Amino acid sequence: MAASLRRTFIKTTLVIAAIAGFAPQLALAEGGTLADIKARGMLTVGTEAAYEPYEFVEDSKVVGYGHDILEYMVRKLGVRLNQLNLPFQGLLPGLLTHKFDLVATSVGITEERAKRFAFTRPIGVVHSLIVVSSSNQSIAKPEDIAGKIVGTQMGSSAQPMVNDYEQVLKAKKGKGYANVKLLQSYPDVETALENGTLDVGVVPSNVLAVAMRKQPGKFKVIGEIGQPKLLAWVVNPNDKEILTFVNSTLDEMRANGKLAELQKKWFGEAMDLPASGYLPQGAL
Repeated sequence: MAASLRRTFIKTTLVIAAIAGFAPQLALAEGGTLADIKARGMLTVGTEAAYEPYEFVEDSKVVGYGHDILEYMVRKLGVRLNQLNLPFQGLLPGLLTHKFDLVATSVGITEERAKRFAFTRPIGVVHSLIVVSSSNQSIAKPEDIAGKIVGTQMGSSAQPMVNDYEQVLKAKKGKGYANVKLLQSYPDVETALENGTLDVGVVPSNVLAVAMRKQPGKFKVIGEIGQPKLLAWVVNPNDKEILTFVNSTLDEMRANGKLAELQKKWFGEAMDLPASGYLPQGAL
């Protein structure tokens, strides 16, 4: 009976750990200083690896632009990287309870988030790009998409930008799009451009970077719409030393060219990222 109860207790403990999103063998960050990280011998970060090429899974490992930045940081600290791939919903709450030293996933900087969490320097930026097939010679600039069939992903951040730009076209050109098609995914948008179902696609710059790396010469960019979205990592607001380390390392990588090198590797070009003035009013 005792053995049976013990087995039941162990099984229950494992289930609770799985529900919480953490396997029992994974070391969790307990402290909030660089000394704590060095004492543990590891930097523990939370990531949702589902945003290629920023962070994604390849051969069962987290890879990408963000991972390469983290590898630079752990070499500088002299520790190893413990990168946990978890659903986004648990990342920011987990950060507040020190389950991670930082959240190293591409988080959009918003006013609401900035009042609760400490954002690092921007690590990336996403532009909503107007894209056509490379063989399309009739569209050379954004105004040329008036009267064309335009598509983007349903429910995406690009969808309202597509709608807003149509009003701009109506004011400038006297007409909007021929039609707007909302597709299930951005790869569907790319396929529709290839087969001619769409004249124009509106896709995020990171998504296009992946497509252009995998299919060079298939598409061309003729402009962008809407405002760019800055992406950053997040630190517990009480862990000021960790925030300073991350920011100073990003500044160092910017100065020595390593950040631009990684951006060209993963996105095909360097990014113009602000070093100041990127936080909304009322940010921590």
